[in-house]
Amino acid sequence: MASDWWKSAVVYQVYPRSFQDSNGDGVGDLQGIRSRLDHLEWLGVDVIWLSPIYASPQADNGYDIADYQAIDPTFGTLDDFDALLADVHARGMKLVMDLVVNHTSDEHPWFLESRSSPRSPKRDWYWWSDPREGFEAGQPGAEPTNWRSFFSGPAWTLDEESGQYFLHLFHPKQPDLNWENPEVREAVYAMMRWWLDRGVDGFRMDVINLISKVLPLTDGEPLPGGLGNGFPLYANGPRVHEFLQEMHREVFAGREGELITVGETPGVTTDHAVLFTDPARAEVDMVFQFEHVDVDHGPAGKFDPQPLDLVRLKAIVHRWQEALAERGWNSLYWDNHDQPRVVSRFGDDRDHWAESAKALAAVLHLQRGTPYVYQGEEIGMTNAGFTSIDQYRDVEALNAYDELRALDMPEDRILDGLAAMSRDNARTPVQWDDSPHAGFTTGTPWLPATANHAWLNAAAQREDPDSVAAFYRELIALRHRIQVVAHGDFTMLLPEDPRVFAYRRELDGTRLTVVANLSGEPVEAPVDVHGASLILHNRGAAATLTTAGAGIVPLEPWETRVYLTD
Repeated sequence: MASDWWKSAVVYQVYPRSFQDSNGDGVGDLQGIRSRLDHLEWLGVDVIWLSPIYASPQADNGYDIADYQAIDPTFGTLDDFDALLADVHARGMKLVMDLVVNHTSDEHPWFLESRSSPRSPKRDWYWWSDPREGFEAGQPGAEPTNWRSFFSGPAWTLDEESGQYFLHLFHPKQPDLNWENPEVREAVYAMMRWWLDRGVDGFRMDVINLISKVLPLTDGEPLPGGLGNGFPLYANGPRVHEFLQEMHREVFAGREGELITVGETPGVTTDHAVLFTDPARAEVDMVFQFEHVDVDHGPAGKFDPQPLDLVRLKAIVHRWQEALAERGWNSLYWDNHDQPRVVSRFGDDRDHWAESAKALAAVLHLQRGTPYVYQGEEIGMTNAGFTSIDQYRDVEALNAYDELRALDMPEDRILDGLAAMSRDNARTPVQWDDSPHAGFTTGTPWLPATANHAWLNAAAQREDPDSVAAFYRELIALRHRIQVVAHGDFTMLLPEDPRVFAYRRELDGTRLTVVANLSGEPVEAPVDVHGASLILHNRGAAATLTTAGAGIVPLEPWETRVYLTD
């Protein structure tokens, strides 16, 4: 196997809680995943990435880990995991674990020991600090720094017994590990080797660029409401590359050709990404960046969404394609467990649902990089359509609601923002069929299935050659079949066009041209496809046609065409 096999691969993300329930308790599990592997094999994906299945109190749906080497009983047992891994491998696919090592749960034995006494040998495994000078513990403003957590509120919580604060960039039940301590790093590496020895094929590394903080910890730029922006002081920190290179030496050396490693890196720049993903530096194979999914955030942040500016989105995509053209590698994604559904966000889930789902898929998958499909994306699942705060489960959404209400934002505006952008949109059960609860469970689902599962489901699409799922299957097959998709150069076309997303890929005389109308109006795209064959089309039977253009490609609303010149 080539050492860069993942350039031709497609990764499918499974969010186990919402994928398939096998025992009727309303929560997805490992046996449920096993029962749906036929679907993933049919789709043609190469790698399955599992969101966390470790033992956890579930304060952040498993991203708060209490035992890295145990399976949470909600999902099953280690024997269930081994059986799933064997089934995945038997079908020629690989399995990647979610590695969450910026923080643990506050119920992890490491933290319990750290918290037990200021003199604990593990006290320095986490970030502990006295109150701010001149303040008593518990006073407003006594936190050691003014950092705001990602989930609202201060990033420090007081431990009443010791009178010290501990750092948590996320939920208070997710204390940050102190990567400055070499014992912490070795404990993490030992755990990673344990999973690799068990047979897993790599890791997606959660917020891995936050593991190095600027020392000493100091205040960030003040934000409205009294807290501060600590992000520049804990993201892409001074030792992050050193730590990842050490991780590679200690964990991955000698296994590189078999594995895939991807770092989730919020706030990363293209310059940072080249350093993270340059093969000569031996850190990670690729990173997740967030610029393209921040493009519609408004002045008040994520929950103040704005209409998509396609020109700006294309500029971001183009910059990332260019920056990693010679060294490094892109991850390509629209959806994941932290993002709303792309067909509702950037597409048209009312009048052009199927066409827009396919158009967005083609625009993404045929770029240079490794595409990621999030569960349900391949059938065009939409946002949940929640209208009341009582329907939400995600801690980020619930905290944001309280925070925005305290700032006197009108409730209808808050609910509109949550309906558009909440992470719960990605976490409704996968819509397998038109039965109660979408075939996800025989019990009561932890989060209700979206009502449109009566017609929008995998069973209805499996035998339909014009379905969204069939289109995804063809896109994945194209990446496997035509080398230009994985390895060709990228050239953006029509960068200033506000409706058309077009680009060209070229390799050894082969040219692939993608022309997509991402609007609800007909357009004529000035793209020369003379002599090219039309190999993929998002409007059904026309995909069998060939065409010779004269410098203009006419497109109906949300129409997408892919041309090949040999």
